[in-house]
Amino acid sequence: AALTVRFLTRRFIGEYGDMEFIYSHNLTVDGREILLHIWDVPNSQQAEDGSSEEKRIQWADSFVLVYSICDRASFNMLPLKVQFIKAAKEGQSQEKVPIVIVGNKRDLHHQRVVSSEEGRLLALSLDCGFYEVSAAE
Repeated sequence: AALTVRFLTRRFIGEYGDMEFIYSHNLTVDGREILLHIWDVPNSQQAEDGSSEEKRIQWADSFVLVYSICDRASFNMLPLKVQFIKAAKEGQSQEKVPIVIVGNKRDLHHQRVVSSEEGRLLALSLDCGFYEVSAAE
């Protein structure tokens, strides 16, 4: 997601429509150099083709699923996405796949239709991490 890329690379990605990007970024964690590759896929592309989505899931080691707190539909599709990811990744092994759910547009609280509590409860029920952020901030 664009906000994850902004956090890691300190660059902001504006509205870019239906294009997907792969970003690379070096990060030092606990004195260890880590190279991250972030495959940023807009939601409209994810819906196009199950085999393409499966390919993306097999490629990744962890997932950040972003919804808008101002868009109920983007929130409602999360359980299906999490189930799809877990079935594809955990089916082969018993290792838990790291998934974080992020509610974006926290700065637009006056347009909020999904409460923080709903987001937290959903993440808890799906065994995922949870954050609320504002990419604009």
